[in-house]
Amino acid sequence: MNLAIDIGNTRTKLGFFEGDSLVRKEVVERLSIESIKPYLYNHPVSNCILSSVGETDAEILGYLAAETGFVELTAETPLPIENRYATPKTLGKDRLAAAAGAWALFPGKRCLIIDAGTCITCDVLSKEGIFLGGNISPGIDMRLKAMHTFTARLPLVPRGPMEHWIGHSTDSALRNGAQWGALWELTGLIDHCEAGFDEIIVVLTGGDADFFVKHLKRKIFANPDLVLVGLNKILTHYVNSLSK
Repeated sequence: MNLAIDIGNTRTKLGFFEGDSLVRKEVVERLSIESIKPYLYNHPVSNCILSSVGETDAEILGYLAAETGFVELTAETPLPIENRYATPKTLGKDRLAAAAGAWALFPGKRCLIIDAGTCITCDVLSKEGIFLGGNISPGIDMRLKAMHTFTARLPLVPRGPMEHWIGHSTDSALRNGAQWGALWELTGLIDHCEAGFDEIIVVLTGGDADFFVKHLKRKIFANPDLVLVGLNKILTHYVNSLSK
């Protein structure tokens, strides 16, 4: 069994795989030896991969290395796709893993991979499995918080229904600007990709995926576990590379 660990900005996901099949997923608030130990005890984990948006405690890395065939995803990790990002060491590991996940699900297909979370990342993977790069913009909550934080009087408003595309109060104007703005941004990007390429598959993941699936009037393949699927694909590729 493979274990994929995805440490994001707000939560940590654990994915247990048998081959290519995700058989169990767990979410923990904070990864620690105490939190991971029961899962390793109760599951026959042979190999493990960890991806984190920040630094991971060295003791946790040491524990995983002692208990499993362990690899931490870095810019040097062998990949099942080719990375042509100009600054690979600064590339978010979640972006790279999501691209590997899209390649696992749609091999030989050009993909636009949208990860809608704290930030919204949009990346293009070629038909040949080449990561070409993409764009990063603020997520919906970040947009709402930024308008409050960096102005003198604008309030912090929560998400809510978008009754009309024209805001009729300050609250609805802020809400529309964040929510409709994000929707129109992605709509424009998808239109641009469809015009620039003969064919492209839009793959959506992330904490806000449901919001965009509901409101984007496009053919979209949504997979909440895309990063975990990609991490498992990278882990399998890494293990196979060791035996060659």
